[in-house]
Amino acid sequence: MNGRYMKKAKSVMQWGKIFLPLSSIRYFPPDFVVRNPVLEGVTNAFNAGHEVAVIVFNVLNRKDLIQQMGHQQHEKLMKNLKKFFQKYIQQEGNNRDVITLHDYYGDGVTLIIKVNQDRHSISNIDVLMKKITGEVEQSLNKIYPAVQPIFEAGYMFVEKDDCSIKESVFRAHRQAMAMAEKRVHSEFNEMVYTIGKIVSEKNISLLAQPIIDVATSKVHALEMLTRGPKGTALESPLHLFSVARQTGQLYKLEMIVLEKIFQQIKDTRCRQDIFINCTPITLANISFTRDLKKLLTQYRGIHPRQITFEVTERDSIDGLKDFIYNIKVLRLMGFKFAVDDTGAGYANLNSISEIMPDIIKIDRSVIENIDKNSLKESMLKGLLLVAREAGSLVVAEGIENEGEASVLTRNKVDLAQGYFYARPTDLLTCMAT
Repeated sequence: MNGRYMKKAKSVMQWGKIFLPLSSIRYFPPDFVVRNPVLEGVTNAFNAGHEVAVIVFNVLNRKDLIQQMGHQQHEKLMKNLKKFFQKYIQQEGNNRDVITLHDYYGDGVTLIIKVNQDRHSISNIDVLMKKITGEVEQSLNKIYPAVQPIFEAGYMFVEKDDCSIKESVFRAHRQAMAMAEKRVHSEFNEMVYTIGKIVSEKNISLLAQPIIDVATSKVHALEMLTRGPKGTALESPLHLFSVARQTGQLYKLEMIVLEKIFQQIKDTRCRQDIFINCTPITLANISFTRDLKKLLTQYRGIHPRQITFEVTERDSIDGLKDFIYNIKVLRLMGFKFAVDDTGAGYANLNSISEIMPDIIKIDRSVIENIDKNSLKESMLKGLLLVAREAGSLVVAEGIENEGEASVLTRNKVDLAQGYFYARPTDLLTCMAT
C-alpha cells in the first residue's frame, strides 16, 4: 500500500471508518475488503441478536459527470459527495448502529449497519436511504447547480448462518451493488427468479405468537409472523421482505401472506383476534381494498372485526396518496389498526394522529431493561398518556423477563407480547396455550 493510503488508513482508524479503493471492492478477495473492525462489528451485532445490513449508494451517471465537468472538478465533486454522506449518515442514523462506512473511490459509498430483527426495519432502511440521498443531492446542488448526480441505492442483509462472516459480508455487498445498479446482473436476476418462484408457489410458512392481557394473564389475540422457505437465505422475514420490496414483488407477497393467514384461520376454526403485519405501501395500494374484499368472499367465515392490521410506524406514510382513504374504507368494513414500533428511533408520532389506531404497540427498544432504567419507565408513561388521549390500547413488545413484566403491571399497561410469555409457534399449538 502506498504512502497516500497509509496516511488515510491512520486517519481512518482514529475515526472508526474504512476507506478502500474501488479496485479492492471489485477485484481483490474478501480478506482484503473486510477488515477486522468490520468482522468484529458484525460479530458483535449478531451476538447481540441483531441483523446486519449492507447499504450501497451508487452514482449511476458518473461517466456523464466526468464528461460534463472534467476529471479535476469531478474528483472535487466526489470528495464533497463523500463528505456530505458522512455528515447526513451521522445526522439521520443512530451512531450506535453504524458498524462502518466504506468510502471507495469512484462510484459511491457503502454503509454497514446493525438493525433490529423486526422485518419492518426494511422500511427503516428505505426511509434512511431516501433521506440521506435527498439531503446529499440538495447540498451538492447548492455547490454545483448545473450538475445533477443520479443516485441509486440497494441493500442486502448479511447471512448469519454462513460458515464465514467475512465471505457473507462480501457477498451481501456484491448483492447490494446489484440491487443498486439494477443492471443485467446474474445475482440480481437470481434474486428476482427466487422471489418470483416463492410468490408463484406461495412457498411461505406462518407462525403465531400470543398477545397477553397483562391484568388477567389470558390470551387477548395472536400475531401472525411470516417465514420464507425453510433452510434458505430467505427464511428470515427480514431477508424475504427486503428482496421482495427491491424486486417489485412486495404487494404480491403480502397478499399471499393474507391469503395463507385466512386459510389457516379457516382450517383451525380460530375465533381469536388476529394481528397481521402490513406495510403502508401495501395498505396504500389502489387495488388493496378490492383484493381484500375478494379474500373475504372466498373465506366467508372470517369477519373483519377479527383482524387487526399492524402498520409499522417506521415506514413513512407521507406521499402515499390512497393510504388514509383506504384506512377509512377498511375501518368502515370493520377492520382494526395498530401502529407498530412506537418509540423506536425513526418513529413518527404524527402517524398516530393520522391513523388514530385501535392499538399502539411500544417498541422493544423502550421496554428492554425498563426495570433498571427510570428514564425508560418515564418514556413508557408518556406513551401511555398519548395512547389514552388517542383512545388506543397499548401492547408492550419484546418482554423477556419477569422484571420487565412487573413494570408493565405497575403502570397498568393493557397488553404484552414476548418470549417471557410465549415463543412463536404454529397457529393450532398457539391456540391451545
